[in-house]
Amino acid sequence: MKLVPPHGGTLKQLLLDEKQLKNEKERAKTFPEVRMNSRETSDLIMMAMGAFSPLEGFMKENDYFGVIQGMHMADGTMWPIPITMSVTKERAENIAPGSEIALFDDESGELMGSMTVEEKFSYDKRNEAKLVFRSEDEAHPGVAKIYAQGDVYLAGPVKVFSEGPYPELYGDCYGRPAETRKIFEQMGWSTIAAFQTRNPIHRSHEYCTKIALEVTDGILIHPLVGKLKAGDIPADVRMSCYKVLLNNYYPKDRVVLKVYPMEMRYAGPREAVLHAIFRQNYGCSHLIVGRDHAGVGNYYGPFDAQKIFEEFDQKDLYIKPLNIDWTFWCHKCDGMASMKTCPHGKEDRVLISGTKLREMLENGEEPPKEFTRPEVAKILMDYYSALEK
Repeated sequence: MKLVPPHGGTLKQLLLDEKQLKNEKERAKTFPEVRMNSRETSDLIMMAMGAFSPLEGFMKENDYFGVIQGMHMADGTMWPIPITMSVTKERAENIAPGSEIALFDDESGELMGSMTVEEKFSYDKRNEAKLVFRSEDEAHPGVAKIYAQGDVYLAGPVKVFSEGPYPELYGDCYGRPAETRKIFEQMGWSTIAAFQTRNPIHRSHEYCTKIALEVTDGILIHPLVGKLKAGDIPADVRMSCYKVLLNNYYPKDRVVLKVYPMEMRYAGPREAVLHAIFRQNYGCSHLIVGRDHAGVGNYYGPFDAQKIFEEFDQKDLYIKPLNIDWTFWCHKCDGMASMKTCPHGKEDRVLISGTKLREMLENGEEPPKEFTRPEVAKILMDYYSALEK
C-alpha cells in the first residue's frame, strides 16, 4: 500500500538550497522591497516547505476569482482559500509586471524571499470576505485582516530564502511534508489520520484521535504554531501539554507529533478544506473533522466543516474527512461518548466551554479529570497563574 499522492501530483518545495541561496539573496538586495503581513509570511513558508503544493507563488487573477467563487483554480485544481499578497495602490504603481521584488516579513524585518511579479490586480475586499468567510463582519478576525490589507494584489512565482524562526524553535517537532511522508513509509503506514489543533488536547479531542487510531495505521497530531487571535494559548504552553499527554496516554509507535507554521484564518468550512489539502501533502489519508472545525464565534454551524466536503467530486481530493460527532464525558455512561452513542441528557454530561475553562484556570480551579487529564490541567494552571504575577 502506498501513501496518498500530493495534491496536484507533485510536492513543490520552494525553499532554495544553500548553493542557490547566496546568489539569490545578493540579487534581491537590488530589488524593490515589499513588506508582508504575518499571514502572507506564513503562507510563503507553507509554500517553502511544500505544504501548499501545487502552488508555486501568490495567486494570479484568474486563479483568485476561481477560488473565491468556486473553490477551483483556473486549471481545475481544487483550492478553497486564496493565497495572495497585497500592497497599497501607491506601492503597486511603482512595481511593473515582469519586475522582481524582495519580500520582507513586516514584523521581524527578515528577507524571506523574492517574487517575479507577473500580474497586479485590484479586488473587492467585502466580496472576498463574504464568499470566503461567509461574513462581512469586521469583528471576525479573518475578515478584519482582509479589510486591513492593501487594495492591490501582486501575483507570481516565488523563491523562498527562509522558513523564519520555526525550524530552530521547534527542532524535531518541525516537520515538512517530505519528512513526514518518509516517516510514514518507514513505519509501514498507508492510512494516516491528521488531527488539526490550535488548543491543548482535552478529553474530547483525545477521544476523537483514539477513534481514528481504531481505523487507521497511525495518526499525525499536527498543531498550528503560526499566529493566533488574542486570548489563544501560546504555542510553547500547548507543546508541553501535547508532549505530556502523548507520553502518558498514547501508544508511542502509532503517533507522530509535528507542528506547522500557518496562521489561522478562522474561515470555518473553507479552512477545513485547506487543512485537508495540506495534510494530503503531508501524506495523510484522512482528516479528523469534529465540531466547529476552524470556526470562531457563531459565524458557522457546528458541523458546516463536515458538510462542505460533500460538495466535492471524488477527483478533487484523495484525503477524506473522518467526521466525528460532538464528544464528551457522560457520568451515566461512565466514560467518553458522543451524541451518536449516548442516550442521556445534558445534566449527565461534562460540557465546559472555552470561556468557562479560562475562568476556572484564571481562578486557580482545576478542571475536572473528566474534561482534561490532570497532567494537562497542571500545565495550564501554572501558565494562568504566572500571567497574574
